[in-house]
Amino acid sequence: MNEGKYDKENLCQMVDTFIKNGFNYFDTAYGYMDGQSEIALRECVVERYPRKDIVIADKLSDWFIEKEEDIAPLFEKQLEKCGVTYFDNYLFHCITKASYKKHKDLNSFKIIESFKKQGKIRHIGMSFHDSAEVLDEILSKEPLIEFVQLQINYLDYFDPTVQSKACYDVAVKHGKKVIVMEPVKGGSLINVPGEAKQIFGKLGGSPASYALRFALDHPAVFMVLSGMNSIDMVEENTKTMNQAVPLTVAERESLFKVADIIRKSNVINCSGCNYCLDVCPVKIPVSKAISIYNEFVLSEISKACLKTKVENTVPEVSECLECGKCEGVCPQKIKIREILDKMKKL
Repeated sequence: MNEGKYDKENLCQMVDTFIKNGFNYFDTAYGYMDGQSEIALRECVVERYPRKDIVIADKLSDWFIEKEEDIAPLFEKQLEKCGVTYFDNYLFHCITKASYKKHKDLNSFKIIESFKKQGKIRHIGMSFHDSAEVLDEILSKEPLIEFVQLQINYLDYFDPTVQSKACYDVAVKHGKKVIVMEPVKGGSLINVPGEAKQIFGKLGGSPASYALRFALDHPAVFMVLSGMNSIDMVEENTKTMNQAVPLTVAERESLFKVADIIRKSNVINCSGCNYCLDVCPVKIPVSKAISIYNEFVLSEISKACLKTKVENTVPEVSECLECGKCEGVCPQKIKIREILDKMKKL
């Protein structure tokens, strides 16, 4: 983003590099990039490459619909913004037990299935953020779900809240293919503590490359998604994926050691999805605030610098109404109100 508008020139160069290096999958959603993601996709990808050569995924986010009649107009608007007549993949976005109930109440599953029958969707899936038990229930009841998008990374693999491995195992049990999201957890697995950096130094590869290889190292996974903000990131990620080999036992053990170090550092594992910003009444940029807080936790900045950065970058922190809407949509189950209160006190 550049002064509230997406950087078209830079993004086009990134797209060209991505495709040149052999990749063609583009993932978007209605609320991404302050609502500009779908437009950016149209202008930088759809209008510049043959539709048959690219794969496009979009999503139905429950926080943008309140009644059944909202679904069709939103879907048609998404097609229009993306400049396409169909989506290759269309996902129920950020599904939890609560959002699943809302979609059932709004008849979302039957409506989306009707769009597929009309040829406007090729494949239906869901991105999921809840327990393995809830995933098992949904996949048992909704046969139209063809694939599941799961948060899989070595930090969350055995985490009792995220349950990466357990959810993956459920998807496999139901014969579903898996897309991995958050393989580097919004950058949390790149900007690691010093002790963890030493481990990667001995391994001889970058933190990003090992995170991607870990995600890829699962038989049911057919896609690994990683948000990229520069051509350098595109070059590194595509090179990693093109040259990826299975992890050795020693490499996997090293990654789990890194995970232990990260957990002990008290870093807040925000993925930067900004779903909180979508629902916040006073538009507090929580992910920016947490990023600054993590700098402080890793001892890279002082309390004085923390204060200055918050005042200059996220002054809205002091305006928190403590309504809790942000926590209701946070995929990482972060206690955001506690974090903001802690920042105020610091």
